[in-house]
Amino acid sequence: MSDLTSSVLAQLDSSHINAIARQLGVSPDQAGQAVQQALPLLLGGLARNSASPQGAGALHAALERDHSGVDIGGLLGSVLGGGAGGGNSGPDLGGLIGSVLGGGGSGSNAGAGGAILGHIFGGRRDRAAQGLGQSSGLGGAGAAQLLAMLAPLVMSVLGNMSREKGLDARSLGSVLGQENQRIEQGGVGGLLSGVLDSDGDGDLDLGDLLKAGSGLLGAFGKR
Repeated sequence: MSDLTSSVLAQLDSSHINAIARQLGVSPDQAGQAVQQALPLLLGGLARNSASPQGAGALHAALERDHSGVDIGGLLGSVLGGGAGGGNSGPDLGGLIGSVLGGGGSGSNAGAGGAILGHIFGGRRDRAAQGLGQSSGLGGAGAAQLLAMLAPLVMSVLGNMSREKGLDARSLGSVLGQENQRIEQGGVGGLLSGVLDSDGDGDLDLGDLLKAGSGLLGAFGKR
């Protein structure tokens, strides 16, 4: 498992996986395996978006503005229905996504988690959910719900890491680029390429990268 993926996964203990399993209506084993597929898909999407200086700059600005200094424990409490949003030393992301994932928004993929997915995948959000749903056995709706659960966590871990290490946009892009290389060598590389290969030719070319990055530039840059 790649470094950044492991860092995000380390934030989730068995109680978190059990809570995810309950929300998705699957076994903890299936939920855990799906999480291990979903995290590199999200990180790989961010890496592809930050392949250009403009994309890296937009992502870095979004992390600094909205996802830096977040209390991960409080965030997870809200995401997984615990409501433990108190004590947040940074932006109250827990409060933002509690209604999405702790309440009745599980099927709509709306709110903060869904918005982040739109930034990462643009018009390929449904394709990402369908691909993950097939590979994990969750189905498209379950995969969309899982991705929306995990997206704020991924952004918060990246935001905290960027702050702690003093990363600028260029170094953030480099870190994500190295992560993407590791992901492409793993089992999710084919799924990620399939999500971002917009022209359906099986190759991820410059046109695909620019189109994928435009979602991040257009959304993150205007938030």
